[in-house]
Amino acid sequence: QVQLVESGGGLVQAGGSLRLSCAASGRIFSINAMGWYRQAPGKQRELVAASTIGGSTTYADSVKGRFTISRDNAKNTVYLQMNSLKPEDTAVYYCNLDVTSIRRDNYWGQGTQVTVSA
Repeated sequence: QVQLVESGGGLVQAGGSLRLSCAASGRIFSINAMGWYRQAPGKQRELVAASTIGGSTTYADSVKGRFTISRDNAKNTVYLQMNSLKPEDTAVYYCNLDVTSIRRDNYWGQGTQVTVSA
């Protein structure tokens, strides 16, 4: 069984930075694709950033140039560095990992709240 634990959310002023972490534990052979999603109140969950095992990355237009997705394979941890935060970035952020364990499967983190004040 694979578990994901997110951390790093919080309250920050506009223009500030946060780094979200998503640590995977369990019997993990590889983290294939990874992604960060967010869901604001009253809105659908949306993709923020994604990366394949080959290193190709995709970002939502709204965060390009401000957010960076990365990974530490040795720690089975993925990150989302968020700079120049805006009030519209306020949401619950979720990590999503495609992991090969006993079998290949898809996992979600529990979510972490990011609040950006004006």
